[in-house]
Formats: sequence, structure tokens, C-alpha cells
Amino acid sequence: MAPAASMLRAEAGLGALPRRALAQYLRLLRLYPVLTKAATSFLFTGPLSHYFYLFLERWVPPEVPLAGVLKLLLDRVLFAPAFLLLFFVVMNFLEGRDAAALAARVRSGFWPALQMNWRVWTPVQFINVNYVPLQIWDAVTRQTTLLLPQSLPASRLAD
Repeated sequence: MAPAASMLRAEAGLGALPRRALAQYLRLLRLYPVLTKAATSFLFTGPLSHYFYLFLERWVPPEVPLAGVLKLLLDRVLFAPAFLLLFFVVMNFLEGRDAAALAARVRSGFWPALQMNWRVWTPVQFINVNYVPLQIWDAVTRQTTLLLPQSLPASRLAD
């Protein structure tokens, strides 16, 4: 079979769906960056962070001494690594890669990405948990995502 024909057959398979979805998402991100990020935030990151923030507020009520510091530490030590790992898993799936590729990417890129995440997001989250009402924590986080440089530079994700 000719290489072009086998390529078409491989692209038509189920494994091509994640790659096509990623290509479409990146195209939309290039054409409509603010709208695409807003939609992604509304559908994916918004609900996750919303429920984590509610959990955090119940687990560490404002009356607890140093509640702001405890909330910040829990956010940075629990939520940031888990959310970042979820990001790696979703990107790996969308790129149509296997578990071995995910493991390699996590080994090489997770720690540097988490350190960058902590540098970029810790000051934002400090302000968020100490000075912003709980009802708008999600909105502050989403708006900051649009304004600050991304906490995962593309160069960190390249193989």
C-alpha cells in the first residue's frame, strides 16, 4: 500500500480524533484567543476550581487562625500539582500519545512546570484567598489567566 494511502487510513481511525480536536482547539485559540480561553474556563477549569474553593472554605473556615495561609498552602500543595497533572494527561490524550509518552513528559516537564506555576500563581492566590470574597475567586482566577503569562510556557511542553 502506498504511504499516502496508509497515512489516510491511520488518520481516519479513532486515534486521530484527539489530534483533530487539539488542532481545532489550537486553531480557535489562534483566531479567537479570549473567547476560546473563556469557553475552556467555563467548561473545564471553572467547575474544578469552583468546587475546590468551596471545599477549601468548608475545610478551613475563616475563624481558624492563619486561615489565609492554610488555604494558600492547601491550594499550592494539593490543587496546583493535581490540576497540572490533569493538564498533562488531557494534553497527552489530545495529542494521541500513549502512556509511555505521558510518563516521559511528566518526568521531564512536571517539576519545572510546577515551579513556574508556583512562581506565577502564588501571589495571585495569596491575594485571592486573603482579600477577595469567596463568591468571585473563580472570576479573579479566570481573569488573571487572560492577563498573566501562562504558567506553562510552550517550550516546557516541547519534546
